[in-house]
Amino acid sequence: MRQKKIRGHKRRHKQIDNWRLDNLSLDLTDYLLNERDRYYAKIRVHPWSGISLTNSITPQPKGKTKQKMLNGLLDIYENWKTQLDKLGKPYYLKVWLFEPRFSQSQVVCAIGDNVGFYENTFYKPDSDKTIQLDRYGTLKTKLSNLNWDYSLDEDHYDNTLVGEPEIYVSRQDYEETVKWFDKLLKKPHRTQKFKEPIGETTELYSFKRGDVWLGGQK
Repeated sequence: MRQKKIRGHKRRHKQIDNWRLDNLSLDLTDYLLNERDRYYAKIRVHPWSGISLTNSITPQPKGKTKQKMLNGLLDIYENWKTQLDKLGKPYYLKVWLFEPRFSQSQVVCAIGDNVGFYENTFYKPDSDKTIQLDRYGTLKTKLSNLNWDYSLDEDHYDNTLVGEPEIYVSRQDYEETVKWFDKLLKKPHRTQKFKEPIGETTELYSFKRGDVWLGGQK
């Protein structure tokens, strides 16, 4: 599959500025406190968000575009922290920095009973790594103000993914899906077997796609 060429960088940078401004403040009264006590700010900038309608993949942000996005995430984190500190109650607040799938990066927070909700979102391998701040240029100092923990960025599938033949349009569609899934499971991955089934799900298959760095002030 070919890579899509990104054009109109000035327009993209303006969109990044608007996305940053739209997310600097938490609506603590109307959303975070009264709904589900969890909130996040993903990078909502076209074409890195949403579904591609063309037969191509969007390259990950780089250069000035990536710097502006990351700076926006760090500013959002700092502003949210200021607001959450005023609540006087425990909270979870982290920057999730994905590499190389940077466009999935986001700021995530939770309060109340949901403080521990995100603690086990990512798998932490036995072999640890240290974030290389030099690769982020002028944002190195800003990034160094946070403590960064390493985990894996993974895609997850379970044993029910293929499903039964009757849910497919044709027998051929079913057999092609079975073949694709069998081929997928031959690639390196880790398997988690559940002690108790969750519905019909008994196993989870996790495939490493990169790293995710969880940054926050302790």
